Amino acid sequence: MRGPLGPVIGRYPSSDGSTQVGGIIRHNRKCRDVAFLVFFIAFWVAMIVNSSFGFNRGNPLRLTFGLDYKGNVCGDKHANPGLRQLKLRYWMNPNQVYQSGLKDSQFNLANARSICLLDCPTPSDDSLNWVCDYPEGDIRISTEDWIDRYYDYFEFLTPEMRNTSLQLQGPCYPVIFPSVNVYWSCQFIARSSNMSLRHWQQMGGVKINEDIVIDRSIHRSINARSSVLKRYMADIGKSWPVLIVCGGFLPLFLSVVWLLLIRHFVAAMPWITVALFNILIISVTMFYYLKAGWIGNDAISSIIGEHDPYTHVYGRELDHIRAVAVLMTFIMVVSILASIAIIRRIILATSVLKVAAKVIGEVQALIIFPVIPYAILAVFYMFWLSAALHLFSSGQVVQNNCDSNCCSYNLALKKVNCDQCCGYSVHYTPHIAVAVFFHLFGCYWATQFIIACSATVIAGSVASYYWARGETSPEVPFLPVFSSMKRLIRYSLGSIALGSLVVSFVESIRFILESVRRKLKAVTSTPNGFFGKATFHSSQFLLRCIEWTLKSVNRNAYIMIAITGKSFCRASAIATELIFSNILRIGRVNVIGDVILSLGKLCVSLSSALFAFLMLDTHKYRSADNKISSPLLPVLVCWGLGYVVATLFFAVVEMSIDTIILSFCQDSEEHQGTAQYAPPLLIETLNDQNEMQRLTQGPN
Repeated sequence: MRGPLGPVIGRYPSSDGSTQVGGIIRHNRKCRDVAFLVFFIAFWVAMIVNSSFGFNRGNPLRLTFGLDYKGNVCGDKHANPGLRQLKLRYWMNPNQVYQSGLKDSQFNLANARSICLLDCPTPSDDSLNWVCDYPEGDIRISTEDWIDRYYDYFEFLTPEMRNTSLQLQGPCYPVIFPSVNVYWSCQFIARSSNMSLRHWQQMGGVKINEDIVIDRSIHRSINARSSVLKRYMADIGKSWPVLIVCGGFLPLFLSVVWLLLIRHFVAAMPWITVALFNILIISVTMFYYLKAGWIGNDAISSIIGEHDPYTHVYGRELDHIRAVAVLMTFIMVVSILASIAIIRRIILATSVLKVAAKVIGEVQALIIFPVIPYAILAVFYMFWLSAALHLFSSGQVVQNNCDSNCCSYNLALKKVNCDQCCGYSVHYTPHIAVAVFFHLFGCYWATQFIIACSATVIAGSVASYYWARGETSPEVPFLPVFSSMKRLIRYSLGSIALGSLVVSFVESIRFILESVRRKLKAVTSTPNGFFGKATFHSSQFLLRCIEWTLKSVNRNAYIMIAITGKSFCRASAIATELIFSNILRIGRVNVIGDVILSLGKLCVSLSSALFAFLMLDTHKYRSADNKISSPLLPVLVCWGLGYVVATLFFAVVEMSIDTIILSFCQDSEEHQGTAQYAPPLLIETLNDQNEMQRLTQGPN
């Protein structure tokens, strides 16, 4: 049995009962869990080294734009020649594109000759247009003139060059098929121009294959999983203003407003929160329906810029957003039914929130304090996101190994070259995948660490208020928030590092299991048996339960760390024992309050997602360079950032309730069922005998 915590957390009577010794949140503390603090610092050093690798090797342009036949990234101003304005990848030889699309062909589209252009070429109605290679050698025109001539200098070619061009070996190639800009690649439309084809045949050009295969080859490359993932990551980089506004400033403003409303209109806030949550989740779901094309005609399009309205090109992103729309429909229905079910309990939630409102009113610095961890997280996320974009694009550009016939005219060598004519690809080594996973884990751990630090500071501040009987006592620090921060930094950072590591570790295991399941599902052609499915879903459910339990135990452990200064494991044991011995007291009061607070966090995060949809629906993100492939990932990131910011601020209310309740139960336990240190403000809130009975006795 653990002994009373009076000497640690309150004023404790001396043996003769005449005086009181000890102090509020005052104890002979010492640094706890130092080894884990050292490990956390070492991890951060590794994070910096890992990020520096990404900054040195990565190029975020690779996430959006393709490579030309020289290995240059389209749109790269440092390429030779400079390609700053030339961002569209165009495959010049239509027969190579056709060959790459054949079922048993060994020729890969990556080896087809491609260059970077300003816009996609279109066939002429009365003649034959040409697209010629970058000007060099005997072609003495500048890149600007080449662009102004619509990439055509066929009239300047020597007879030898014209002959090789008619053999589809360059340096000039005919424009036979129309093409459209699909995610910065010129997608051929398998509908050749009769006039251009007739001119080509009259000039003695070789046979050009006309088939739907030429369409499917490029389309298959554009919709490859790796290409889709790169576009999603590029969407994050393009929409950074949306992330700052909807993932940073907006949730900050809404969270502060919610805290102020809790302070002054506590009776109405549970009702407002539930109603607002239902409105927001319906609105966000409807936006997904709009972008999925199920409502109206505003479905996301894979084509960039102006195009024939009858031209439609399928993209995987549309399937993804439709899948999320179906998921959101299910979540919306369940959420609305659940919110209806808790209506009767909202009155109880009001009485619980009054406790936090009283504390916030007395320790007003609590409303401002979350701005500090918010600023730290904002700086961290900006650094982390920039490093993530570079890590995802940190592959090495290498020339492919191919045995196919890819002969082409080399203007510099002044001859047809069949050696080293293979194309280039970005090669990703296994250690890059490890670096990316390490980076993701670091983000989750750092987020959990900062949230835990914030919660511990709040718990220490509220505990100071409770054990002073809610009075202005000289034993309560003038600025309890800063005193609590000082204790945290001086003694308990190691314990916080351990607690946040445990949660991050369990979440990582769940993520790895899900990845393994997806890979196994992809490599096997037989459906999973009942036993396999049952095992997987059971393990996932078990891990989710463990994660939820750990987060709940950690929250109470942070309270005991703030109060007692114990190590994480010891504080967890104390908190767990206290919870189990008072489960009926805490559970009946806290559950409904936690539900309302969770709905409040979701209101803030859903508002962030809704405004992200609105910003991404403007012209800036629907055309030209900033066009995003899909609003899906930026909206989800804004939702996640909004939830993290709301968690920081709502922890003021959440930790206030938990700290007051735990302190009240501990106070009652140490004083034979009568709380000695309950402040008048708490007694005033709980002056109803029925509410007091719920706290102290539970059901008979």
